[in-house]
Amino acid sequence: MERYLPTGNEMISLPKLNEQTAAIEDLTFLSMQQRGMIELCGTENVPLMQPFIQIDQEELALTGLQWSREHFWIPVGQKETQSVSVKLTVLTPVGERGFAVRIAAMPKADCRVTFGLRGLWSKSVHCVNEDKELTGHAYMYESAWNSSFIMDYRVGFPAFALAPMSDHAGKSEWAQTEDGISYQISCALDAKAGQEEAFTIFWGLGFEEVAAATSAKEQLRRGWNWLYRKTADWLDKRTVQLPTTELTEVYNVNQFFCLFYATGRTFDTEELICATSRSTRYYVSAAYWDRDSLLWAFPTILRADAALAKEVLTYVFTRQRQNIGVHSRFIDGTMLEPGFELDELVTPVLALQAYLSKTRDEAFLQERFVQDGLSLILARLREARHPDTALYETFLQPTDDEIVHPYLTYDNVLVWRALQLLADWRPAQRGSLLAEADAVRAAIFTHCVKKDADGQPYFAWSVDLAGHHDVYDEPPGSLQLLPYYGFCERTDVIWQNTVRMIRSADYKFSFAGKPIAEIGCPHAPWPWVLSLCNSLLCGHAEQALRELTIMPMDNGIACESVDADTGECTTGSAFATCAGFLCHALLTACKEGSSCGTI
Repeated sequence: MERYLPTGNEMISLPKLNEQTAAIEDLTFLSMQQRGMIELCGTENVPLMQPFIQIDQEELALTGLQWSREHFWIPVGQKETQSVSVKLTVLTPVGERGFAVRIAAMPKADCRVTFGLRGLWSKSVHCVNEDKELTGHAYMYESAWNSSFIMDYRVGFPAFALAPMSDHAGKSEWAQTEDGISYQISCALDAKAGQEEAFTIFWGLGFEEVAAATSAKEQLRRGWNWLYRKTADWLDKRTVQLPTTELTEVYNVNQFFCLFYATGRTFDTEELICATSRSTRYYVSAAYWDRDSLLWAFPTILRADAALAKEVLTYVFTRQRQNIGVHSRFIDGTMLEPGFELDELVTPVLALQAYLSKTRDEAFLQERFVQDGLSLILARLREARHPDTALYETFLQPTDDEIVHPYLTYDNVLVWRALQLLADWRPAQRGSLLAEADAVRAAIFTHCVKKDADGQPYFAWSVDLAGHHDVYDEPPGSLQLLPYYGFCERTDVIWQNTVRMIRSADYKFSFAGKPIAEIGCPHAPWPWVLSLCNSLLCGHAEQALRELTIMPMDNGIACESVDADTGECTTGSAFATCAGFLCHALLTACKEGSSCGTI
């Protein structure tokens, strides 16, 4: 499996910086008009961008660099040879519509050093879950705005453009080939022994050539040092220190991946959006789920940046409001995949409560669009309620797979919690909402608690109110989290029996006894990283922390599921919202006084 070091900012994502080859295999950006993400890529054999360096005309292979993440986010690769020390840095400056590639060399003898970047723009792809190649026309031509070229895509009118601009005068070449447009940017400098020389190429994105070229020029004018320092300061301000260096790295790498890949700004309208992931390596990229963004990513976003969290909630209660509770949506709020999900319907309420608890921003609660959104949630809840019993049905489970029985215990616990919160915010309805919350709680204990062969009570996964139920659990919405949501204490016998059953080696989807002793489900029948998060939150933190020390996941970043023996990613690479929940669960476990400092 290829190992990647994704990086990015609000506008640009570089999901495939290849550790072995140092190639930037693709870049992506968001388009509101196109309701998704645009990816520029090379071919399997020739990447979109390949840095290179020559010493006295002999090219040095940039394979096998030793990589690190400076400030837990900025990829830096270094290599030491007998003749030269090389350092490659890829910077996606915060607040900029572009990125920069810097190649530095310190030779051990006087020499001629040629720095460069070559690649192939083979195709442009529209990404929302599935990828579709665009059918417009790609152009590359000399720019009047710099000493290089413009990469320009048109569909009868300009669609987007990308432009480079370097900090040293260099040579730019390009040509049309049968695979696309190939190019090379290079600069030769005389270097003295022990003296570092560097070449930086700033890339700008825009709607057309002027916007792209001036985005690059803005970065050039600011300069590498200013851009790096601004970005480093931004990252350092949000960095969290945990008891060990290992956990500190896990937290911060995943935090920044969540912040930059679970949210972003569209290049055409500059609006904030939320998505499962801005990486095409995740199998349902560039689309919106209430649950993923608000239950998993939002707690980490809120801790890192309350202003960003407010913007996320504004997006949810405006752009995404009309289809709250629908399986998945495009980033503009229109329906992508139909299907009602009860957990997704109430997650905006839980996220809003978290925001208000942290900020005390009561004025936001009174915004008309927020109140209208809460009214819509209540109306849709009434439609999902059983006519005689205070249980609420769903059509899809937290995995987005179809139900076995319509009344899920976990989902109804979320409804119970949401009704309590809504009662606090709606004085005129307080009595009725609290009464309904109490009725839901009573109905769960009446209809969703069953007994095993030994007469021991446990929570069923789902029921149909006709005597049928199933023993089951899903990492994206686990019964293990009932105490986390305040429904019961960890000392509750019913809950303890439930957890014991689904964590037992006898349970079909348990990996008890394995190095990664977490839980899977049919959607992905391997241990889930979300299950590890649940373990951190439900009293099994010591086990989960041990697992984290041996879990490479997706090169240190959260994925959907991992191999039970090795901890390597098996499904769902680059899972940005899950990365956020991993951070939240890890920080919560450490604050609760688990053995975070002893692993």
